[in-house]
Amino acid sequence: MHPKPEAIQEKIIVQTTNLSKWYGQVISLNDLTLQIHTGVTGLLGPNGAGKSTLLRLLVGQLKPSTGSVLLLNQPVWNNPHLKHNIGYCPDSGNLYGSMSGFEFVKFLALLNGYSDSEAKQRTQNVIELVGMSDQQDKPITTYSKGMRQRIKFAQALVHDPELIFLDEPLNGMDPVGRLKTIQLIRKLGETGYSVIVSSHVLHEVEAMTESILLIHQGQIRAEGSISNIRDLIDEHPHQVYIHCDRPRDLGAICLGLDHVVSVKFDQTKNGVIVETIRPDDFYTRLPEIIIEKDISVEQMFSPNDNLDTVFKYLVH
Repeated sequence: MHPKPEAIQEKIIVQTTNLSKWYGQVISLNDLTLQIHTGVTGLLGPNGAGKSTLLRLLVGQLKPSTGSVLLLNQPVWNNPHLKHNIGYCPDSGNLYGSMSGFEFVKFLALLNGYSDSEAKQRTQNVIELVGMSDQQDKPITTYSKGMRQRIKFAQALVHDPELIFLDEPLNGMDPVGRLKTIQLIRKLGETGYSVIVSSHVLHEVEAMTESILLIHQGQIRAEGSISNIRDLIDEHPHQVYIHCDRPRDLGAICLGLDHVVSVKFDQTKNGVIVETIRPDDFYTRLPEIIIEKDISVEQMFSPNDNLDTVFKYLVH
């Protein structure tokens, strides 16, 4: 990936006008008119809000029911020449399982028209960029979900696109993988690439960018700075469920943090539920703890419905 100084100057990269998409009687997106500028933009909303449908419309995989989509001032639907400027990492995990990660990314580079030698070099570069070099020769069928996410990220970057669309890219990643991927997304934005990344987890989006679009029930409910939304979220206690090999050791360490108010254990699943009043501080400290104490984390998520609470506030 090379810096794109010509793209750093702010400009409109995505524009939709009265965009709608429905399936039979079900409306997935309803009359969206918006503009997205260069840099990193977070598409934030609960599951089922319409984020994936919007991204598929933006990359040209779906045809609008009504309205229009422009990328770089060009219509995206049925415009194959625009595809070289677009990188897309879908949420779906369907990959060619018999291929290795390297073979998969190289295959897609070849489909973009690169020679065998250039495709090989580009593949090596992006796989190293996403932190998958040590796993690149293993079959994709052996990959965890987090590893699949990273190899999908690599294929989205292999042809050096100007616009990168990421649909829930952090799903299934361990805390260290999440941190490295967030850092990479921020770096892409800082070096002139434009990234639109969807998530239903506020702190993930906040770690990547201040620029957000909040989508709920197929409509954009708010856009702009994430700071105001952060203030709403922080009014609610934040719980984090962590499934690891030493939950009691991790719980004891977390209790020593001044922003942690309680720790509970799930005996049946080797889980610990941590409640914190400062989630940003907790998510920053957690990777340091698990590396320092050599704790193996298998899964982490927040069981709170904080986003739903905020969206209800915004709607009503």
